[in-house]
Amino acid sequence: MTDTSRALTTNPDRVRIVNDRPPSPDRHYVLYWMTAARRPTWNHGLDRAADLAREHGVGLVVLEALRIGYRWASPRFHQFIIEGMVANAAAFSEGAVTYYPYVESAPGEGKGLLGALAEHAVAVVTDDFPAFFLPRMLEAAGQRVGVKLEAVDGNGLMPMRAVPKAFSRAYDFRRYLQRSLPEHLDDLPDSESPSGLPPVDRSLLDGIRARWPELDVTKPVASLVAETPVSGAVAAVGTPGGHSTGSMRLHEFVDGRLSGYLERNHPDDDPSSRLSPYLHFGHVGSHQVVAAVMDAEGWHLGRLGDRRDGGREGWWGMSPPAEGYLDQLVTWRELGFNMCRHRPDHDRF
Repeated sequence: MTDTSRALTTNPDRVRIVNDRPPSPDRHYVLYWMTAARRPTWNHGLDRAADLAREHGVGLVVLEALRIGYRWASPRFHQFIIEGMVANAAAFSEGAVTYYPYVESAPGEGKGLLGALAEHAVAVVTDDFPAFFLPRMLEAAGQRVGVKLEAVDGNGLMPMRAVPKAFSRAYDFRRYLQRSLPEHLDDLPDSESPSGLPPVDRSLLDGIRARWPELDVTKPVASLVAETPVSGAVAAVGTPGGHSTGSMRLHEFVDGRLSGYLERNHPDDDPSSRLSPYLHFGHVGSHQVVAAVMDAEGWHLGRLGDRRDGGREGWWGMSPPAEGYLDQLVTWRELGFNMCRHRPDHDRF
């Protein structure tokens, strides 16, 4: 379980101050605005918010919102994300966190919700994600929110700000990781949801809820999706979203198909992880996946290979299928984050 007496522990390389406003210690809670790491555990941003709440002796409110007007919005994406919200509501229901799920029913309807919640907040913590519309949204929020706003990088094993430049080749980036990543391998987010926090006076939120009603997570997800006016061009599919389902898929992979991962390109086989949508929408995180692979391999830091030349094999000191998978998850995936952070034109030819 979480150590409720611990000091602030989030790696400073993961924390970025978005605005120059101070915290307001006379307010009632810390607000965690969940945007990219949409999960109740293995979440650096959530851990940072919980630590700030403990430091100030206040509760923790988690806002997870879904707008309608994002590019490529569709019933498929909406259903997957809302299933994640339902799972998060269940995960937070018995704990120390006040969870506030919100889904727009009309474009722009959610405007002002973050600011209203921030009026009662000591500080606001959110996710630092380097792509799509999130960087622009975050910078705009930093101007509007009248309290300190921090963004926390929970994207990968290597903090984005700890890498000094953009890499254009996986080989070069892998060589950098082989030399620099070991010191970050014990920088793990908590595998449990926050505990030991005082409750939030829910009456503080009554007027906000009246203006921006919470998602009714007791309804069937299909009806919740049907109530939101998103285009039906890309229909929902049977792949369920959510942290709990993503965690189950992860363990199915490492306990079964991981050993055949290197044969994943054969059309008759299906040894892939099936974790891409859960990683993409933040329902599972890289640290959780790597920890599961390490457990399956019986791995510890003493087995880390001494390779520092950018080669793929023999780096981790694991089986070839596990090393092949981690090369995709760590080298290639985090190379993308590296490019997005350092190159404003990363989304243009």
